[in-house]
Amino acid sequence: MRIVIQRVSEASVAVGGSTIASIGKGMLLLVGVADGDTREDASKAAEKISKLRIFEDQNGKMNLDVTGVSAEVLSVSQFTLLADISKGNRPGFDPAAGHERAESLWQELNGLLRAKGLKVHTGQFGAHMDVALVNDGPVTIIFDSRA
Repeated sequence: MRIVIQRVSEASVAVGGSTIASIGKGMLLLVGVADGDTREDASKAAEKISKLRIFEDQNGKMNLDVTGVSAEVLSVSQFTLLADISKGNRPGFDPAAGHERAESLWQELNGLLRAKGLKVHTGQFGAHMDVALVNDGPVTIIFDSRA
């Protein structure tokens, strides 16, 4: 499971010109599910994301997690994070999990985050989405469950 984690001032997802989810201060998660990923990968990701201290405390140090600042999460499935560009100029997506498996593990991750007390909003799996964000910092971190 490969996840791009961005600290944002705000973020939103639109499908067909209509906003389906938006958050203020929080984390935007772009989630790629790899072929071979399991519930253990989703659990590992949820544990790390829920405790990731990327929000500033009163001294300006990144010392607070998402719950410590009452922030929200916007989770967006993005299979292109698993693109293989090692040969030619057209990306190959063989490393990505199939549709059903990817959706199931993405939903599993979202459920695990909610179970940890996070307020999670989502994009629409499999849809063409317009994602807008204001990256705060910028702070962008890549999580790979296999690393």
